[in-house]
Amino acid sequence: MTHEILINVTPQETRVAMLEQGVVQELHMERASARGLVGNIYLGRVARVLPGMQSAFIEIGLERAAFLHIADIWEHRQNGHGGEQKPIERILHEGQSLLVQVIKDPIGTKGARLSTQVSLAGRLLVYLPQDSHIGISQRIGDEAERESLRERLQHLLPEGLAGGFIIRTMAETASEREMQADIEYLTKLWSDLTERSHEAPPATLLYQDLNLAQRVLRDMSTEETARVLVDSRETFVRMQDFARQYTPALADRINHYVGDRPLYDLHGVEDEIEKALARRVDLKSGGYLIIDQTEAMTTIDVNTGGFVGGRSFDDTIFKTNLEAAQVIARQLRMRNLGGIIIIDFIDMENGDHRNAVLTELNRALEKDRTRLTVNGFTQLGLVEMTRKRTRESLAHVLCESCPTCQGRGELKTAQTICYEILREIVRESKQFNAREFRILASQSVIDMFLDEESQSLAQLGDFIAKPISLQVETLYTQEQYDIVLI
Repeated sequence: MTHEILINVTPQETRVAMLEQGVVQELHMERASARGLVGNIYLGRVARVLPGMQSAFIEIGLERAAFLHIADIWEHRQNGHGGEQKPIERILHEGQSLLVQVIKDPIGTKGARLSTQVSLAGRLLVYLPQDSHIGISQRIGDEAERESLRERLQHLLPEGLAGGFIIRTMAETASEREMQADIEYLTKLWSDLTERSHEAPPATLLYQDLNLAQRVLRDMSTEETARVLVDSRETFVRMQDFARQYTPALADRINHYVGDRPLYDLHGVEDEIEKALARRVDLKSGGYLIIDQTEAMTTIDVNTGGFVGGRSFDDTIFKTNLEAAQVIARQLRMRNLGGIIIIDFIDMENGDHRNAVLTELNRALEKDRTRLTVNGFTQLGLVEMTRKRTRESLAHVLCESCPTCQGRGELKTAQTICYEILREIVRESKQFNAREFRILASQSVIDMFLDEESQSLAQLGDFIAKPISLQVETLYTQEQYDIVLI
């Protein structure tokens, strides 16, 4: 199925939307102030080795030290194939310089995750300078095609070239000349990078991955891309230059949008971004999804809502779950949800229905370029899956925790706060001999004291034998209050 890619550029951020038949399937954003780090290569310095965790913290010039686990150290991986398994304290020491690559962006309170196995991605190939292996994308399933690609690549490799390659899906339709150009580009990149690493001080950025607009051409554009529409003249010129050099077949499909109406308004992308931040997602059938994202996992609950179609109740449930499977796959891509994902489909008694829903979910997930695993239905009727998390989700990029509820999604009621205040005054009256107690609180809490809880306040005043006064603080949230001793 053909698709088109819309790129909206401002000095502050670049946004990319992929559309199929006019429907947004993927959203990507990159801000100039917080550009993603995945793929960047640094000359790091070992700040601290943690033998107990078999990990190390590496300084790479960021606010937080990055994290390196022994499983991501190339020397350890090599020894795992029949050699001596060394602990991390025998591989690394504090102050040591180390070439590292970011494999996961800093997320929440966690620093970036690193690997010492460096890879450089081109359009058709991924170069592995430390590994002599030739791998092939798992998406190329035909065994004859895999063998043919391996032979073509081996035929093109220069004599004595160190390192190996992974053949990407796009190489299936590429010419030998295009593959040769990719090999030359990647090997020169590695040569320049290693040269710089000999002279650079520790915690230096040696290589930065392409910006989002260029990654679109390298990673997202295929022969099924009908057009790439970009609303910035400067970015359009840069993308065309990049395409002529690395993806000549796409150069003619890149167009500069010059219309008066904003590009994303014209194609309804702004509305889709708003919907992708909502907790509730409505289905066309009348059912709906509830998506809750937490630090540990994402849960998705499927509900029939107002859908009463179908010949029977079982049929209604089955159709709702089938539609939900398609929408869930799209929402995972649009929201860039990663980690553990639990899907609670509506309970189905029929085993064939369960299998059909699982098949539909797997089919819809085939479009996803991110690595994922689906474990099927558990005994509780939940579908467990994982999706590799490399960058922040859309909600984490665009939103922050509510300052009023601190991200809980709920507030204590005004009545609850009133009772908290009454208990606090009792505690303080036993500790301090104040002349008067003054309550500073939000309008809603003060109103509650003046109306429904006025008797409780009067009883407390009699009990402690001290006057209690009220004062509205307009800047206080409902849960904030202070008790002033006069």
